[in-house]
Amino acid sequence: MSEYIITKVKNSRLSSITMAKTLIREYSHTFPAVRGIQAGRPCYIAMCPMRIIPKIFIFDEEEVPAELRAQRILNKSRIPEISEYLISNPQDYTLSAITASVSEQVHFEPLADTGPAVNLGMLTLSMDAQILINDGQHRRAAIEEAIKASHELGHDHIPVLFFVDEDLKRSQQMFADLNKYAVRPNDSLSTLYDHRDPCAELARYVVENVECFRRLTDMEKSSLSNRSSKLFTLSSIKLASRSLLKKSAKDSASLEEKQIAASYWNEVCAHMPDWKAAERKEVSTADLRQNYVHAHGVALHALGLAGADLLSLKPKNWKKSLAKLEEIDWARSSSAVWEGRALMLGRLSKARTNVGLTANLIRKHIGIPLSAECLILEKQFTNG
Repeated sequence: MSEYIITKVKNSRLSSITMAKTLIREYSHTFPAVRGIQAGRPCYIAMCPMRIIPKIFIFDEEEVPAELRAQRILNKSRIPEISEYLISNPQDYTLSAITASVSEQVHFEPLADTGPAVNLGMLTLSMDAQILINDGQHRRAAIEEAIKASHELGHDHIPVLFFVDEDLKRSQQMFADLNKYAVRPNDSLSTLYDHRDPCAELARYVVENVECFRRLTDMEKSSLSNRSSKLFTLSSIKLASRSLLKKSAKDSASLEEKQIAASYWNEVCAHMPDWKAAERKEVSTADLRQNYVHAHGVALHALGLAGADLLSLKPKNWKKSLAKLEEIDWARSSSAVWEGRALMLGRLSKARTNVGLTANLIRKHIGIPLSAECLILEKQFTNG
């Protein structure tokens, strides 16, 4: 009889444990995951449906002092841009992983006890656990906004790298480490690789169809070293070509406009003897950068601005006017010409005012009347 009672009590306890485990599963998140080790600590990468990202990452740290946070305050101005990117490219977007810390131990159920599958399995996180984003808070906020506008995105997945959190100090260090070595690509490399940006497409077309640019443009760097054999950067050609066609950052250029831009720059190159000499390797590009204004982005940008007015005022015979570019004294040593325009105290300046004044000088030489806005700028220059 006593054995019967003992057995019944044991079964009752086992039933309670089973029920408890069931309740835990009901109040938890479970994801397929891969387990790994970083710095001697376990970490897990899981594919999470985007619709639950706003639910598992809930935070409101704006009122918390910086020393008690492990993240920067959300920059809300960044969210619409990322959200619009997701909504506009539902079949062709890319999101990098979110990195997060979990405040308590997680449960990982491997698919096998041995072999490669021992690190493949199901990751279970309690809904009561605090989950802190170390990297990706703006992605998280943008996902939430994007799903409101496009529910289909909620069925997509984003990788999340989970670490078991030790304390605030460790989380703060993770944030510092994750961002310390993050380097945004320069504008030339972004222009080269960005196939959504219409102005990047314009720049690549111009370089490909202007022989001088094709031979003398650095496609990766936005600034040239003294030893560089190139004369232009892709980013400077992008800016100059945008100005030439009067395009905003998001405006597309038609094939006809691209062809006009390429034709314009080919004609400009034809009346820049130093550029042609550099193309033939008869002169050092380093010497041109050191001694001439035309070898810098400020001049290229100004040529684009002046060219926009030329194409507008002389749509049929604009090429003849560009022959007068050869009459301009481009030497940096000609301070009477360039000081206050392209140069400030002998140093080249890309400031908007300096680019505008440089463009005014080019307009005068090629016979283009100055607009009212340009005349105001010239008056300020004369008086100043």
